[in-house]
Amino acid sequence: MNSITLSHDKTMLTYIQDVLENMPADWLNLTTHRLDIYNESLAKTQFLEQFELLFHAGNAHAPALSELPTAFDYIRLGHPLSCVLEWAIAKSNGLPADNVISFSSQTIPVFAILRKNLLDKKNTLIAYSGDLPAAFDADVLKRIYGYQFELKKVENASDVGDFDGSTVFISHQNGMGVIAPSPNVDFYVNLHANLGSVLLVNGRPNESYISEIQHVRRRETIAMTPVNCLLALKSITGTSTEADEKSDVKADKSRVLDAIKKITGTPTKALVGSSGLSIQYAIMMGIVHDALENHPGKAIKIIVPPNCYGGTNDQARRVAACNEHVEIVDLPVDGGNDMVQSIDQVLTQIAKEDAVPYIIAEIPTNPRVEVPELLKLREVLSQVRKTATSANAIDPVFILDQTFCPNVLFLGEGEILSTVRTISYVSGSKFPSGGKCTAGYCVGNTKTVDLMDKIEKHLQLCDNEATDLQLEILAKQMPSMNQRIQDAYQNTREFVNYIQQHLPEAKINFVSEELASEGFTPSVFSLDLPTKGDTAAEKESYKRALNHKLINLMITRIPHESKYCVSYGQLKGCYWTIPATSTQGTTKEGDKDYIARVALSPDIDLDLHKKVFLEFVEGI
Repeated sequence: MNSITLSHDKTMLTYIQDVLENMPADWLNLTTHRLDIYNESLAKTQFLEQFELLFHAGNAHAPALSELPTAFDYIRLGHPLSCVLEWAIAKSNGLPADNVISFSSQTIPVFAILRKNLLDKKNTLIAYSGDLPAAFDADVLKRIYGYQFELKKVENASDVGDFDGSTVFISHQNGMGVIAPSPNVDFYVNLHANLGSVLLVNGRPNESYISEIQHVRRRETIAMTPVNCLLALKSITGTSTEADEKSDVKADKSRVLDAIKKITGTPTKALVGSSGLSIQYAIMMGIVHDALENHPGKAIKIIVPPNCYGGTNDQARRVAACNEHVEIVDLPVDGGNDMVQSIDQVLTQIAKEDAVPYIIAEIPTNPRVEVPELLKLREVLSQVRKTATSANAIDPVFILDQTFCPNVLFLGEGEILSTVRTISYVSGSKFPSGGKCTAGYCVGNTKTVDLMDKIEKHLQLCDNEATDLQLEILAKQMPSMNQRIQDAYQNTREFVNYIQQHLPEAKINFVSEELASEGFTPSVFSLDLPTKGDTAAEKESYKRALNHKLINLMITRIPHESKYCVSYGQLKGCYWTIPATSTQGTTKEGDKDYIARVALSPDIDLDLHKKVFLEFVEGI
């Protein structure tokens, strides 16, 4: 495929230019969006339908753009600017907007196609001009991911011949060009230096891939970032794309790694990815890689709480679906279940099977905000277990999501989990960046150095490392993180105490004063509102309606601070959500939590929130 001179419609170019001048600041700066104007089943579609109406009306005024519905709930999986970019490229190539998908990664769009073809038992030809992405490792993709494909270097898309299966054509592009379509190419992957990549789905028969590719972007990587989409759109319109002063990426990365080392107390090298799920995917593939090499032929058991954050749960099951050696084991940790007891039982059973155990768990848990007895946790994880033949079983790796309390020291020398193989990771859109970017990070203790090397390999293979701007933001934000955590906790404790005083019949899940004194100072709590009714169904229905009544009152009365949003760890305001309908979207229905989850920031008008909450209590 040759990039040719842009032949975009002049009306469209002028309109996009006007949109870029008038767009809401949130399009560039928010990492999570409002759920009250978001319909997940119509993600991207609803936004673009209304955007298209504005385009035909020639309306690019700021108020009209501000009223467009939320495109995606999390910016990492899509956002207004990625939608506009994909719409513009699609229009220029006579494609439906759904057929164009942008990525921050240059390799994952290809992996998304390989994944679907693995499950469908379909052949794939990867044709490419120039060089493959630097991180592309055919051997690891075949051995560890199980992907099957052929590679063929060509000059142009027209050189791709007939093939029994899917054909992918990869090429480096200088601009957001119009493609010269070839009947033998099913998928075009256009690589854009420093921006990411754009995938174009060619032909109606291949449209069945779109939802699967979107889901890979949702779970294993991120969309092209807002700032990079803005640069891409400016290149389409011919507007100057000169950025502000270039940041010193090397210095920013060094500052971020130093901050992580200081905050976590770990002597080992940290890894920084484009999002929490990007890091988690590298961890998942790194541990699978390690198990396949060091324990060949043995079953790999990934132990996951069934009601944990939906992205974690879903991603683990997606990895298992692609590898016959990997199986998911449920770990009940919440709602009356004890994490330590559950881990003990699960590890004892896995030991008998002589399998390889990897445990993923959140501390504190989400959304019930529970912390296990840590000394007992270490004891259970350290216990030497026996196989059915009385041999020593393989010791577990504990993979800890500590997004709710990234300030707690778990892994450093002498800390509670320093003697157990443990890897810890944090979603960067929360406290590390204060909601300014999605980049996440992970660290390991001294017992996981070899594992961390594997994880780094897969982070690079998936081209999921943090972007330059993400590193710049983290370098600025992380030094103040622990103070922000403390300030937000104090606000949350005060609000929790107020609710307990004025609505004592509500059940609040939050850390005890004792746990807080040990360093567990989250700024999120869950609220199980009082209910009534003659049957369990009536009581559940009443409670769910009451959840919405509370949230709607808060976001209506305090719109400048209170938002119906899945956010946490932001610099300002208060965020409300119902996990069952947001973060637990892909969780099994029986494991969902229909309770209100509330997250407070260091900067909030707490008196006003108390006043409005009291109105809610008086109105019950």
